[in-house]
Amino acid sequence: MKTILAITLSALLIFLFVFGFLAYFGYIWFVNPSYDKYPVRGIDVSEHQGDIDWDEVRRAGNTFAFIKATEGMDHKDACFVDNWVDSADAGFVRGAYHFFTFRSPGLEQAKNFIATVPVDGASLSPAIDIEFGGNSKEIPEKEVFQEELKIFLREIEDHYHRRPILYVTYDSYEKYIAGDFWDCIIWIRDLYDVPELSDGRYWSFWQYCPRGRVDGINGYVDLNIFNGNEREFEDMMKQTTDKG
Repeated sequence: MKTILAITLSALLIFLFVFGFLAYFGYIWFVNPSYDKYPVRGIDVSEHQGDIDWDEVRRAGNTFAFIKATEGMDHKDACFVDNWVDSADAGFVRGAYHFFTFRSPGLEQAKNFIATVPVDGASLSPAIDIEFGGNSKEIPEKEVFQEELKIFLREIEDHYHRRPILYVTYDSYEKYIAGDFWDCIIWIRDLYDVPELSDGRYWSFWQYCPRGRVDGINGYVDLNIFNGNEREFEDMMKQTTDKG
């Protein structure tokens, strides 16, 4: 009996080790959204991905991309310009995103983004990355953060005439976004299951894997899907344009 138990435990440990290894290095994922239900696929990238062969990424089945442009009030992503131009040349629908930092004024962050990202009516709406990971340890109160975010959003909407996209984790959504900012599109991170927001709100984009592997990119990349089919994606693009 002890021998059987020892063998069983050893087999379990080996399985867990192999599974953990494959998951850590991006060979398997905890969740793998159905292509039938979510046919519109994309990635989000920054300078951390280095040089990207966008034609290869496109041939791998991806059609949209969120590209990091700025962070805070003064950082500009070193690869933004190349990624912005090359992804469009490869046929991507792409959009720029900004990492919103807690310690910088919303107005100054908006100025940084506007100075970096050109106006392009064929692109995705500007996206704002709101998360605790990689941000300041000083967490602002809800009212303080929301005021700075509203200033940022006002400047972005006035300049680009687009409804912004908010990238959120469950933690940042619950603390700052839930029940508010209804005009914004939601892009949610969930690495384990189909997203479900506490206030029942509809989400449009889902980041489901942070360590994906895609032809054309050396190393890992975030994998995303759009919540709908190609026609619904096109409708979303039209609806995000501010007629004012």
